[in-house]
Amino acid sequence: MEALRLVLLYVHLIGFALLLGGSIAQYVIGRLRINAAMLWGSVIGLLTGLGLAAPLRDGDEPAPAKLVTKLVFALLIFVMVFFSRKRESVARGHFLAIIGLTLVNAAVAVFWR
Repeated sequence: MEALRLVLLYVHLIGFALLLGGSIAQYVIGRLRINAAMLWGSVIGLLTGLGLAAPLRDGDEPAPAKLVTKLVFALLIFVMVFFSRKRESVARGHFLAIIGLTLVNAAVAVFWR
């Protein structure tokens, strides 16, 4: 089961990289719109996060409050990306909120023990 958890974690990190990398790339070029990397990153992050929340460890489970917090952030990010994906441009605040929520979600994963 540890191998499955590690594969899920690896794919989860790829989703994070797609989401954050895609959004930073769009921000740097000055065209604030949702790209395919952001969409796929949010989908991968949400689905693999659900898989990682499954009880795959031997009693070393994350706190339920941490899991719920990360799920709420992941759902918010997914909804913000999914429903804005067809717009020609996204409001600056909306776009920065996606980046901010992505970074906060990663911080919860790292710092909440």
